[in-house]
Amino acid sequence: MHSKRSFSAALVLAVVFPALAAAQQFGLPAMVRGVGIDQNLNAQIPLELTFRDEAGRAVRLGEYFRQKPVVLALVYYECPMLCDMVLNGLTHSMEQISLNVDHDFDVLTVSFNPHETWQLAASKKANYIEKYKRDGAAAGWHFLTGDESNIKKLADTAGFHFKYDPITKQYAHASGIMVLTPEGKISRYFYGIEYKPKDLRLGLVEASQNKIGNFADQVLLFCFHYDPINGKYGLVIANVTRVVASASVLALGGLIFVLLRRERQANLHGGRTV
Repeated sequence: MHSKRSFSAALVLAVVFPALAAAQQFGLPAMVRGVGIDQNLNAQIPLELTFRDEAGRAVRLGEYFRQKPVVLALVYYECPMLCDMVLNGLTHSMEQISLNVDHDFDVLTVSFNPHETWQLAASKKANYIEKYKRDGAAAGWHFLTGDESNIKKLADTAGFHFKYDPITKQYAHASGIMVLTPEGKISRYFYGIEYKPKDLRLGLVEASQNKIGNFADQVLLFCFHYDPINGKYGLVIANVTRVVASASVLALGGLIFVLLRRERQANLHGGRTV
């Protein structure tokens, strides 16, 4: 019982402190020392790594990186708590944005437990495709399993550090998702188990180099800046001031144009306004 309580506490620490691996960890339980997420922004995911998809096919990571950004979630399918919370948070966020899986971006969910099977991946995929309920999701949301060597290479590149506890037979790990460019470079990290739809959308638009999204997204990206420490987008007051000032100048210019035009028309009609 004590070991289970300790492990639950370790999971809570992993949620609250997603960058444990980058910080001093004295005083923490041994099972979570070294667990966390290091930001490796712009790191190139090894596209030559091979995994097995939810249909049992051997696949290369490079198959999923072409024209669209990719959301990467490292979880394991038999996780008793945290991993489902990550996937539930991701699903909820994706439901709140107009960008669509498969059409605008893809999602890669990869198990870091080398003993899990593609059948487990298939079952997990069916569950979340049903939750998401959008056309094309089955073609754009992939659930993979792999061997220990390839998992480690992918996790190390992503800065995702986890540890297996032989007593509870569970993994201690942090929670978060990553947004990758169409070329497979890490663009953004979002921590925790809930991801603001605005943050996810802007992260995807930036990762795509503005190939998806709309004009409003470009304005938001000018006003909001990604904070790598917190893994969130924050308002940049200086840029907002510029936008407001520019809008004021345009509005004033428009008003002056209208007044001058009306004055000119009045002169043309002998002083009568129209």
